[in-house]
Amino acid sequence: MDSSEAIYDGLKDSGIDFIVSVPCVNLSKLLNMIDEDSEIIHIPVTREEEGIGICAGAYLGGKSPAILMQNSGLGNSINALKSLMELYEFPLLMIMSHRGTEGENICGQVPMGQSTPRILEGMDFKFFKPGNPEGAYEDIIEAWDLSTEEGRPVSVLLEIKYW
Repeated sequence: MDSSEAIYDGLKDSGIDFIVSVPCVNLSKLLNMIDEDSEIIHIPVTREEEGIGICAGAYLGGKSPAILMQNSGLGNSINALKSLMELYEFPLLMIMSHRGTEGENICGQVPMGQSTPRILEGMDFKFFKPGNPEGAYEDIIEAWDLSTEEGRPVSVLLEIKYW
């Protein structure tokens, strides 16, 4: 199973029908697949916290939302995640390209890459780190189920070695 196809299949089988995205080279093939799917509304945005607000509105409108972004955008989103999504118990699936991990060639990505799991833990948000496409497929389904059950964001971190 291809790494992007596994994510796409997991999103589809989870019932995700509304996706906000911030550009990322690792997610480009997946974004193209989503754009070609008439059953998924895809809204590209320029900033992650903007996407969080749009996902909240989509959820209130009856959609099942996800955001696709780099982990570097987590820092931009903390307030919106805590004071909007968590406060009002909105589910959100966060698929993050986890930059700054083993194999990263841009040194500026490393500090946030190392901090991402600790930031999520500090926010009391659960996350998954699949090592292969089969694991990603299963983790996406489990993450969305957990997010809807608990009414809070849950992340799937896709490290460089995943791609």
